[in-house]
Amino acid sequence: MSDPLTSRAAPFRMRPRRLVAPDPLLPRVPGPGAEAIVVGGGVAGVSAATVLAERDVRVTVLEAADHLGGRLGAWPEQVAEHGEQVVEHGFHAFFRHYYTWRSILRRADPALSFLRPVASYPVISASWPDEDLSGLPAAPPLNLLALALRSKSLNPRELARADPDTGRALLAYDRAATVAELDHTDAATFLGRLGLGARTRSMLFEAFARSFFCNQDELSAAELVAMFHYYFLGNPEGIGFDAPRTDHATAIWHPLQRYLDAHGAQVRTGSRVTGIEPDGDGWSVTVTGAGAGSGAGVERLGARHLVLALDPGALRSLIGSSPAAATAAPQLARRCAALRVAPPFAVSRVWFDRDVAAHRAVFSAVSGQPTLDSIAVYSRLEEPSARWARETGGSVVELHSYSCRQPDAVSAAQALRDELATLWPETADATILHTHGRLEATAPSFPPGSAGTRPGVRTERRGLHVAGDFVELPYLAGLMERSSMSGVLAANDILAELGAAAEPILGVPQRGLLADVPPLGRRARSG
Repeated sequence: MSDPLTSRAAPFRMRPRRLVAPDPLLPRVPGPGAEAIVVGGGVAGVSAATVLAERDVRVTVLEAADHLGGRLGAWPEQVAEHGEQVVEHGFHAFFRHYYTWRSILRRADPALSFLRPVASYPVISASWPDEDLSGLPAAPPLNLLALALRSKSLNPRELARADPDTGRALLAYDRAATVAELDHTDAATFLGRLGLGARTRSMLFEAFARSFFCNQDELSAAELVAMFHYYFLGNPEGIGFDAPRTDHATAIWHPLQRYLDAHGAQVRTGSRVTGIEPDGDGWSVTVTGAGAGSGAGVERLGARHLVLALDPGALRSLIGSSPAAATAAPQLARRCAALRVAPPFAVSRVWFDRDVAAHRAVFSAVSGQPTLDSIAVYSRLEEPSARWARETGGSVVELHSYSCRQPDAVSAAQALRDELATLWPETADATILHTHGRLEATAPSFPPGSAGTRPGVRTERRGLHVAGDFVELPYLAGLMERSSMSGVLAANDILAELGAAAEPILGVPQRGLLADVPPLGRRARSG
């Protein structure tokens, strides 16, 4: 199952792994009468609903917002006197090893024609020369060697001085061993042990670590190593990624909603679920908001199967306000109560009256700034923004802080623009025609010691499933792919109970190159 956007072939040992294969003796479609409710219309919820609806399960998707997408959502906004633009929660990179999510997206666009490659991926700083992580070989250790040979920050001499045991841990990802060895250590301490210089840590590791919505001292070193393996050392497709040619609503959510409609699913936005409880062999949910079916704005729905595809804070709140569900699933209740939400992320999209410098990359990761973590030039990325820029002579630039310490959206937007002017001086005197800013805390946190404490897809109560990018999965995945995979795994659990075959799932190699090599200290003691 090759991806047409993959730019290079990986060695056989780096090929995608078939993590879940359907049983050929089971029917694809279960018997009539199966039904499910999916709470949450983001990547996880829509992935679950898509698989179930295709198998003739009657699915109802309940989304509290007035649009689908969650943190990938998009909605229209009037831009001063210059017409309507669609705004989003922030730039997302569609990496080529997001096999599950891409398979869902292919339902609406089989060729993934809405995606196009992002040519370069520089990490920029006010203190150091840029680093470009694009174009590296796909397979380790060739990618590490190529990075060391061409990097302006990392060089072979510094690499040779790095602590060998800590370096081994980066190449030795194994879920059980990595968690046992590193989960109670924070990422900042782990990177400090590596022994690399400040410039290398800043340009090659800081931007990477913060892209998971956590500061290094609040991120488990085991999670950092897992993600380093997933995105770099165990990724058969290389670190290149793609981005939509148009806004997320047009490219993703409207087509997927049409696909769900065509398969008999009912998608209800403006429908907030405020409580759940067991109901015989199934589950009952309380729905409020504009999407509720009764005139009073409150409705109760029931189904045999229930998928909770919410962000971690919303899930914690829902279970906390559902005492009957907490009694029925006490382990889930304990794990939800312990969920931690990452610090707020901030997004500021700015419509300038002029273009930025011609040599600026479409997307840049930023290191060394207190607030600014990435810059996306939307007027060079997606057609609606490019069209606006052509008509006005301006530009559309999005600024993102993945872990923002500012007190509110206004302060965050100002800090982001000030730091942009430091890095891109041509923006300092540009006139701002319109801005859109957001500050919200909905991303998951992976603090030290948290492995094994988060909910899994399957709960102790039959018919109740959890999906999202915070869920403990049996397979390695990250960000959007973790969301989508969790949703498909939830759908597979439902299909298994209904006696139907599973939806296949592909993934990256699940262990690192040095996974069977013990730490040097252990070998020395055993010798």
